[in-house]
Amino acid sequence: MSDRDRDRSDRDDDDRRGGPRRKRISPLADPNVVIDYKNPQLLKHFLTDRGKIVPARITSVTARQQRTITKAIKRARQLALLPYTVS
Repeated sequence: MSDRDRDRSDRDDDDRRGGPRRKRISPLADPNVVIDYKNPQLLKHFLTDRGKIVPARITSVTARQQRTITKAIKRARQLALLPYTVS
């Protein structure tokens, strides 16, 4: 193994910007939790500080859960339970 190959294997765990990728612990790990637009405290876990929806690869949820979360967030925004943006 050359030095160049060794350097590449060291970077596998790091992000392109140099730091390790942060994975958030999903509040959906508990099977009894129901994703619902009437629960804005749960939905806030899936929003950034600026109000954007966090991708599934960061929150480590399944594709089905991500679709449900997205629908619930959009419904909650329409009913003014969650903000569209943070000013």
